[in-house]
Amino acid sequence: MTDAIKIDVWSDIACPWCYIGKRNLENGLAGAAADEDAPVVEVEYHSFELSPDTPVDFDGSEIDFLSQHKGLPVEQVHQMLDRVTGVAAQAGLEYRFDILKHTNTVKAHELLHFAKAHGRQHEMAERLMAAYFTEGRHVGRVDDLVALAAEAGLDADAAREALESGRHLDAVRADQAQAAAYGINGVPFFVIDGKYGVSGAQPAEAFTQIARQVWAERRAPQAEPVG
Repeated sequence: MTDAIKIDVWSDIACPWCYIGKRNLENGLAGAAADEDAPVVEVEYHSFELSPDTPVDFDGSEIDFLSQHKGLPVEQVHQMLDRVTGVAAQAGLEYRFDILKHTNTVKAHELLHFAKAHGRQHEMAERLMAAYFTEGRHVGRVDDLVALAAEAGLDADAAREALESGRHLDAVRADQAQAAAYGINGVPFFVIDGKYGVSGAQPAEAFTQIARQVWAERRAPQAEPVG
């Protein structure tokens, strides 16, 4: 049995392209899963903060944040949000920037590491991104994160203890250090088997092709060394 293909994904909860990339990756891998010799794939998510200086409670809309906090022209912000909303819709996601609550994501990343330790990282990532982009939920405060952890099937008291103690912060920082070592300065970023880097929210078909290609490379007979 050939070992699973490992896909390491660097992303941020508050990155709209990351949720699109997550859904396209899932759909792309599902496309390859129907193959007679279907690739076996393991996906792990890693922490990346796009705006670590963001306050936990930002008083304003997403347009306010990008225009005031990031200094982008308002018209450009409208165009950006319209474009990403359209791309998200193609991936089956209904973004609601009108109700989105912009916040700092470091605690959400700590929660993802807690979830990983309990075998529910994928469920937690999905719950956080859906809450943030489609439901207008707050994902920066401990109480809100504990509620989302429970919705993802995790123990609420254990999640609260992990968040209040900050014991997963070192793991968040280690992910960020690894991203820096790889030269990753934007997300989503996918590292396939530690060898191939794929940047951006690629279409589902691209992930199907990548999975098939890497799996075929794994299954190909290795040449015997000469001599």
